[in-house]
Amino acid sequence: MSDTRTTAEIEADIQRQRDHLADTVDQLSHKLDVKAQARERAARVQDRVTTSSGKPRPEIVAGAVAVVALVAGIVWWRRR
Repeated sequence: MSDTRTTAEIEADIQRQRDHLADTVDQLSHKLDVKAQARERAARVQDRVTTSSGKPRPEIVAGAVAVVALVAGIVWWRRR
């Protein structure tokens, strides 16, 4: 049994390889785009710490207040 392929099969294989190569180049380009990655990361962080209206999430504010109070308490205690 010979392993002969038709012209259409060869062309389809070449096109698949081109598409795969194009996807790989796009992924590498995105990975090397530091500014775009920083913007995406900043957007993800902002989504986590703000409500849909853009205000800080209450649990984040409460956590920050607790940390400030803890630090102030430690400073006060050490200075006594």
